[in-house]
Amino acid sequence: MGKLTPEAILDAIRRLAQAGELEVSSTDVIRATHGSSATVRRHLDALCSSGQLTRSGQARAVRYRLAGVAATVQTATREAPSAVLHPVWSLDAVELGRKLDAPLAARDPVTYRREFVEDYVPNESWLMPQALAEELYRAGRLREQQPAGTYARKVLEQLLIDLSWSSSRLEGNRYTLLATEELFRRGTAGSDADAVMLLNHKTAIEFLVDAVPLQGLSAALIQNLHAVLMQDLLADTDALGTIRKKLVNISDTVYVPTQVPAVLEEMLEIILAKARLIKNPVEAAFFLWVNLAYLQPFEDGNKRTSRLAANIPLMLYNCAPLSFLDVDPHDYAQAMLGVYEFRDVSRAVDLFAWSWRRSMKKYVVVMESMGAPNPLRLRYREHLTEAIGLVVLDRKSAQAAMEKLGLTEDQAPGFPAMLLEELKKLEVFNCARYRLTLTATQAWIDASRPY
Repeated sequence: MGKLTPEAILDAIRRLAQAGELEVSSTDVIRATHGSSATVRRHLDALCSSGQLTRSGQARAVRYRLAGVAATVQTATREAPSAVLHPVWSLDAVELGRKLDAPLAARDPVTYRREFVEDYVPNESWLMPQALAEELYRAGRLREQQPAGTYARKVLEQLLIDLSWSSSRLEGNRYTLLATEELFRRGTAGSDADAVMLLNHKTAIEFLVDAVPLQGLSAALIQNLHAVLMQDLLADTDALGTIRKKLVNISDTVYVPTQVPAVLEEMLEIILAKARLIKNPVEAAFFLWVNLAYLQPFEDGNKRTSRLAANIPLMLYNCAPLSFLDVDPHDYAQAMLGVYEFRDVSRAVDLFAWSWRRSMKKYVVVMESMGAPNPLRLRYREHLTEAIGLVVLDRKSAQAAMEKLGLTEDQAPGFPAMLLEELKKLEVFNCARYRLTLTATQAWIDASRPY
């Protein structure tokens, strides 16, 4: 990128204003332009002196806004609350957008370049700017130490709707958010392919929340994720979860993915191996999202698999889930095309950071709305796990389990009723919180839930 100019500073502030940020700090401008602190502040002072910007506040509270046009932008924003929202694009992302706006005939065909992954060294290389990844991790992680997957479980009901609907909408799904909620309450799809897509997303998210804390990130997990997402949507059931052996062409791009199954399998393993080594879960999530989509390892459903897979590192480190709320399909397509055709992640970075911040705010509110945890449940948390383990694994009766642990009503008031209630609600998709395997839980359910 060339030398930072006052015009570039003004352009960045205009884009921030169009996104609804009418007053910005110097830090906001530095982030939008990738300029140095000293250069940005020097240009801001000059633009204020020339009357093109106005300044308010003091010290760290100093804010800048465009002179003259600010009121117009504010009015337009206020009158159009339902307008499509977009990230504030960095200068690099704007330049990439110009390249992608060129007609297909003017862009050179390209294919998969394995060095995009092979040259990446975990914790030394960064696809996302390191400072941004660290900032996002600090903002989005659960503060207290909890078992992996706790954050996702706490907001699961809302996450199922948000991520299922947002991801499906990016695939052209026609269901509204309200219709999606109704579908999930009803639970049956009939012959509606859009409904199948949504229900598959719901099942896939439940699968991840259950399996990730136990299995971590593995090829088997990703392949099972794909199989669940694409169930009843692929004509060839042999293609579910398997590395593709068919040619794949992507519309509206000059990118042609590699068509060699051995390369696809090898690169998938390399991607997952490197992602497991990345210490910052935000960078790991971004790395998975970008690289799974770029590789296109499956016959279909690669983008939706990459979106859900991006949540795996976030679950493992108890960060807010990424649900792609309010992402415009054109913005998403441009972010992917930048990677496909130019191996340029600038638009993907802006989109990811913007979307995750929106998700983060949503789930903080969801967590706050739940209020304080039930003190009785906190008191008996470990005891509940032990008792349910005795019932499910050792096939003891609930009464025998309570007597063995010294948790009868006389010894632990309120515990027996809580145990019986939890045994009624125990299912394969929620058993991991009691450190139970899917197989053991299913066997207990198949035996008619003896307790």
